[in-house]
Amino acid sequence: MKHRGRVWKFGDHIDTDVIIPARYLTTTSPEILAAHCLEDADPTFAKKVKAGDIIVAGENFGCGSSREHAPIAIKTAGIACVIARSFARIFYRNAFNMGLSIYESEDLWDRISDGQKIEVDSGRGTIRIINSNADLMRIQPIPPFMQELINDGGLMKHLSKKRS
Repeated sequence: MKHRGRVWKFGDHIDTDVIIPARYLTTTSPEILAAHCLEDADPTFAKKVKAGDIIVAGENFGCGSSREHAPIAIKTAGIACVIARSFARIFYRNAFNMGLSIYESEDLWDRISDGQKIEVDSGRGTIRIINSNADLMRIQPIPPFMQELINDGGLMKHLSKKRS
């Protein structure tokens, strides 16, 4: 799978309450959640994000509560994938369950600026900064079963497909 898009850069320990503030948890509408995605970190994010854009973050992205609203908000906002140095384990699992592609990279955060464009090739396990002479960076491979969840659109769609 390949992703190509603009980078939205965030720091370490972006918790689920920053991804989707608790005041919006009275709804399960993916569109409403997306409209408020990351607004406490960047009030312009939801209005400016374009389909195919990519979030790049530091350590422990998605820490905090176990709410599934966070990956739903990110995915519905149009984000193609999230690349971080590391993910909170519950967010990691929820992202796959919701069909959001996520990758770990130790190197990218230090080498990228907000607004740059990158290309992620999960099949080759590489990230390339577009219009840059930077070397290819590596991403951690996704286990095949987890890639099936992403390809099928999340856990529930995967299970429905297996039952058919």
